[in-house]
Amino acid sequence: MVHRIGYIVGSLASDSINRVLAGALVRLAPESLELTEIPIRELPLYNRDDEHTPVAAVTAFKQAVEGSDGLLIVSPEYNRSIPGALKNAIDWGSRPWGQNSFARKPTGIIGASTGAIGTAVMQSSMRSVLSFLDAPQLNAPEAYITFKPDVYGADGEVNDESTAKFLGHYMDEYAAFVERVLSSTLPGHMGDSDPDTMH
Repeated sequence: MVHRIGYIVGSLASDSINRVLAGALVRLAPESLELTEIPIRELPLYNRDDEHTPVAAVTAFKQAVEGSDGLLIVSPEYNRSIPGALKNAIDWGSRPWGQNSFARKPTGIIGASTGAIGTAVMQSSMRSVLSFLDAPQLNAPEAYITFKPDVYGADGEVNDESTAKFLGHYMDEYAAFVERVLSSTLPGHMGDSDPDTMH
């Protein structure tokens, strides 16, 4: 069975190294996964006043998340945390109360940085958010990628054998995780936050 996976790139930059990483992950994904980007660029800043009359970009984002069998978040780390655009998208997807689009979606988190510790702090913060939203997460292998430009081709090709092996293994493990989550019976979710929790 082929599972539809929506991937979200946490950077809005056209030349983002995480967009390059996402291209490599798409290329290395097993045949059991069909990856499609869920864009976040057009989302307005979250405002609870607009929850029940959302703009088209918000509706499209929530529908894309809900229509995916699983989610893959590929993101940088900004100031030791989640990039604002990505957190904004998460906030929109979790609302309005009772309509949390992320509940029960098997989710993988991976990110690239030019620094030595990759995106470890961002991923830790993201895990807390996703846990609250009842999104099951792939906990191992962890993937904190130190980005080296000469390793990645423009078409998603990975030129370093060890890097390609690691990323391919990550995608294989994510595919197995998606299968496990979707084949199990999960209890009712608790991912709908109180209307004032975020304020």
